[in-house]
Amino acid sequence: MSQSLVVRPLHDSDDLVALTHDVIRAGYASQAARGLRYWATHQSPEDTATRFAAGHGLVAEAAGRIVGTITARPPQPESDMELYRDPKVWTLCQFAVMPDFKGQGIGRALHRAALELARERGAATMAIDTAAPATDVIEMYRRWGYVEVGTHDRRPKTNYLSVLMRRTLCEVA
Repeated sequence: MSQSLVVRPLHDSDDLVALTHDVIRAGYASQAARGLRYWATHQSPEDTATRFAAGHGLVAEAAGRIVGTITARPPQPESDMELYRDPKVWTLCQFAVMPDFKGQGIGRALHRAALELARERGAATMAIDTAAPATDVIEMYRRWGYVEVGTHDRRPKTNYLSVLMRRTLCEVA
């Protein structure tokens, strides 16, 4: 991991236009190239702001540059997914690391910080959903302690079936 890495809350002064284009879209570019239409592959800076506002945005900064992002969201009582409505379940979204910075532990540091934040605020479980064809992403989450618990179809908002995964927060690894 980069020695100068800092994981911190999103600041009002952070440039959401640059963050959307340079980090989020870049972080999802390989998925877009595979034909997967994650929201992050085409979201606007306004969408980025709305998604951050729905939770607790964290960014990874290396040498003064934002190189990754994640949002930890509290329970979503209005969600169309039963799991996400559970009052002890938090979720993750906008999880991206710039391609040039992947493989340096930045994603793991962001993930760990998001789990800790959720646990400190009373979460017992963290849940995610991702594209069923993104087997590499699913495998990463398995290595991080997640198990598959179902599927969800967001089409036509996306162009794939989503896999739902969860992990308990008794310990943050």
